[in-house]
Amino acid sequence: MNKPAAIYARVSSDRQKDNHTIASQTAALKEYAQTNEYAVPAEWVFEDEGYSGANLARPGLESLRDLAAAGQIEAVLVHSPDRLSRKYAYQVLLGEEFSRCGVALVFLKSPAGKTPEDQLLVQFQGMIAEYERAQIAERSRRGKRHKAQQGVVNVLSGAPYGYRYVKRSDHAEAYYEVVEAQAQVVQMVFEIYTQQGLSINAIARLLNERQIPTRTGNTRWERTTVWGMLRNPAYRGAACYGKTELRPRQRVTRPLRQRHGVPSRDSANHERPRPEWIEIPVPALVSEETFALAQEQLESNKHHSPRRTAEPSLLQGMLVCQQCGYALYRASARTSKRKLYYYRCIGSDGYRHLKGPLCDNRPVRQDYLDEFVWKQIIELLDDPSLIRSEIDRRMESAKTADPQRQREQDLQRERARLENSADRLVTAYQDGLLTLTELRQRIPDLRKQQQAVQSELHSLEMATADQSKYLRLAETLADFRTNLRARADTLAVTERQRILRLLVKEILVGGDKITICHSIPIPQSGSGPSGSPPPNPELGGSTSQSCLLRSGRRFTAAG
Repeated sequence: MNKPAAIYARVSSDRQKDNHTIASQTAALKEYAQTNEYAVPAEWVFEDEGYSGANLARPGLESLRDLAAAGQIEAVLVHSPDRLSRKYAYQVLLGEEFSRCGVALVFLKSPAGKTPEDQLLVQFQGMIAEYERAQIAERSRRGKRHKAQQGVVNVLSGAPYGYRYVKRSDHAEAYYEVVEAQAQVVQMVFEIYTQQGLSINAIARLLNERQIPTRTGNTRWERTTVWGMLRNPAYRGAACYGKTELRPRQRVTRPLRQRHGVPSRDSANHERPRPEWIEIPVPALVSEETFALAQEQLESNKHHSPRRTAEPSLLQGMLVCQQCGYALYRASARTSKRKLYYYRCIGSDGYRHLKGPLCDNRPVRQDYLDEFVWKQIIELLDDPSLIRSEIDRRMESAKTADPQRQREQDLQRERARLENSADRLVTAYQDGLLTLTELRQRIPDLRKQQQAVQSELHSLEMATADQSKYLRLAETLADFRTNLRARADTLAVTERQRILRLLVKEILVGGDKITICHSIPIPQSGSGPSGSPPPNPELGGSTSQSCLLRSGRRFTAAG
């Protein structure tokens, strides 16, 4: 009676698949099974095409191991040990696993392993296979690095959104070809993010609302896609090789920590230091200045991100301890009557540091400090010349560098081109150059493109109307200041945050004073030692104005 057995074959590269080496492995194994009286049904022939022998996460191998664990086979037929795994340790692991299940592991190109000499030879074959794999990987890495240093695009394999990767030919090297329609979307995303201040989520939602197709056309725009686009240096004309590397996983999840386990998988998304990146010249889609502004905005958003903040506060992400340089976070304390919130320095928490607290800066009452800083900002905005110069600068920038206007002109040209294409198709059909079937096949695609362009044009018209309303309102400075003063005490915390972050870089909390570092130029005449504007005469007319921020202590306000 024939013994039930399974066959396993593997190839790791596309070249091996093209040369049909997996088919030759399977054919040889089937012939061996027939000669040696093994019964191998068609469903017990497992093949892994394009999977590396350096890991065990392979669908065919997983099914084979499940079959062996179920006790349905007596033998596993493999062409050679390196087809089972390129690592000797994995070969031993699988051999022991099959042995526990009562399954014999048979290699066509390997000794039977019955004598100590045979077992030693099998071990040497496994070690040599592992050495060959490491040698191939290192040669490949060095070769790609050398090509990248020469500016060859081949090492990048693919191209990001906005480009088309053109493969190497007999006459030219591989290169990036700009896709005009996608390039205009990339430019629009950068300009909206850097000039209009929309968030990444808002940009993704805007692209979906305007029905702008993604690269495949079958998916929707996600926040991670827009985030990756804004960080990609290829759009400034320098695609980079070697941006990430494989390292052990750093994050230990809560279930893993509860099992007292260690990370079992490596992760390849660890970013390498910026000086180690190798730049490869490609066509630029945005200017160096625009790309730099986007990186600055990304860092700012990262710094001010609310993350898991349950209730926002006015100064979150802006307070820095002047003594130790750590940030201040919000903490709470409950009295017999109510719950009070404080801003507390991270460096003053002894449990966070091995040698105890790093500074003795005391907590600051949140409500007192928020109110104090907000009043200072309102007094600063009362300066008409300061507000007038800033609004004039922003209005001039909006009028001269409006990305929507350029995008609208491009869309109008695209709409005219599509209409001309449709007219030419109808003319060709009337002249007998096209059949009715061919016309019906080509017209629907044109109609879809026309609808998408028209939808985006409509959205741009609405956005332009909103912007013109904003500019008309901003032109009246007196009304602007009056409205701000009237609503200063009733604005929500998030609205106050937006105003504050436009004017303030950070706030330094020292032992005896609060220093506000402004983002825009402020008058120097008659100012305090840190460049703050003269205090309001109604508050005493002295630069030594004080405000009670901590119990038993008074702190001088400096701008």
